[in-house]
Amino acid sequence: MIFPLEQLVEYKNNIYEITVAASHRAYQMAKVQDPEIEANNDKVVSLAAKQLFTNQVRIGYTEL
Repeated sequence: MIFPLEQLVEYKNNIYEITVAASHRAYQMAKVQDPEIEANNDKVVSLAAKQLFTNQVRIGYTEL
């Protein structure tokens, strides 16, 4: 799978926000050695972005 660039271009909200969220999600998945990574040819950032765009994972915020 390649990075879903087409979905990123069509994204109506903050592109920076979704990019940072994909980076954080990719880090989480790599730390726990998610089995989906291997099934996706080790393309963890693409997998994380796909999860965000398909609402398998949602972006959330906490107050500091």
